[in-house]
This record gives sequence, structure tokens and C-alpha cells, in this order.
Amino acid sequence: MTIEEVHQLLQNRRSVYPDQYLDKVIPDQLIRNILENANWAPTHKLTEPWRFKVMKGATLKKFGTFMAEKYRSLNGLESFSVAKYEKLKMNPQKAGALIAICMQRDPRKRVPEWEEIASVAMAVQNMWITSCAYGIGCYWSTPDLLEYFSEFEPLADEERCIGLFYMGYANPPSGRIKRKPIEEKVKWL
Repeated sequence: MTIEEVHQLLQNRRSVYPDQYLDKVIPDQLIRNILENANWAPTHKLTEPWRFKVMKGATLKKFGTFMAEKYRSLNGLESFSVAKYEKLKMNPQKAGALIAICMQRDPRKRVPEWEEIASVAMAVQNMWITSCAYGIGCYWSTPDLLEYFSEFEPLADEERCIGLFYMGYANPPSGRIKRKPIEEKVKWL
């Protein structure tokens, strides 16, 4: 891969949402490759705080039902939205795979929590870039309901779910992402 191809990959990365996914299975080996690249993210004190729970097939339907029913149980008639319920239920089923992004806090707390969250985020960036290279669209979702994830899948002590990484083959998005010039965000000292 040339440096120009690296630039292209990084600059063309974008969120691809479940409604855009094609009905196509993502091979387990590709998911393993994506997760292997996540494992090479920077990590202070080598805490390696990232943990991933991979969902495919029938588990996606089960998870969607769990999320929708949890939403229903927490919302009264005034705040309940049928559209949100259906979206929570159906979005996982549209994905080729869904990965729960979890963080396992270092038991000795040798680094601040924000550094471990940052390491997990860098692992997810590695996943995202690798997915793009494979032609797989993805999207990092952070619904409020994540605090209940352990009711669906038990988590270890000091582990928490901080996101859902939706994945699916999709037609390549058109157009380029807009960004303000880097000069507006940098001060040379």
C-alpha cells in the first residue's frame, strides 16, 4: 500500500448506517482480521483495555429484541416512541455483524480511565479503517441503553460496554466528507 492509498483510506472513511447495509454475510475470518488489527492499538502501561463481544446471525435478532424491550420497560406512555422501538429492534438485524465495544478497566488503575477509553477508541479506529479496506461499512453507536448491556451478556468486574460497532457490506458512499481546513485547528508554537 502506498502512502497515497493510506491517505485515501483515511480521508474516505465514513459512517455507514444499518439502513444502507446489503444482505450479505461477513466471513468470520474477516472479522477476526479486523479484531486482530484492533489489538494493535496504542495502550499505556500495556493495559490492553479493549474487549469485544461479536454478534452474528440469530444473536442479532435476540439483541435487537432485548434493546427494544429494555427501551419499552424504561419509557412511559408520554416518552415512548414506536419508531425508536422499531429502530432498536431492527437495526441489529440489518447488520452483517455487530460488535459490542467494551472497556476492561485495569484492576490496579495504573492509568487514568480516560486513557483506557482513548485506547479503546484507537482500537475501534483500527477496526474502522480495516473494515473500510475490506469494503465493509461501519458505524459506532452509543445508545443510552448500553448501561444495561450486562443484562444481555454478563460482563467482568470493572468491564463496561461503551459502544456498538455495526458492520455491513454496503454500496460505496458517494461524495467526500467535509472537514474544515486543518489550519483552523492547529497553532504552531
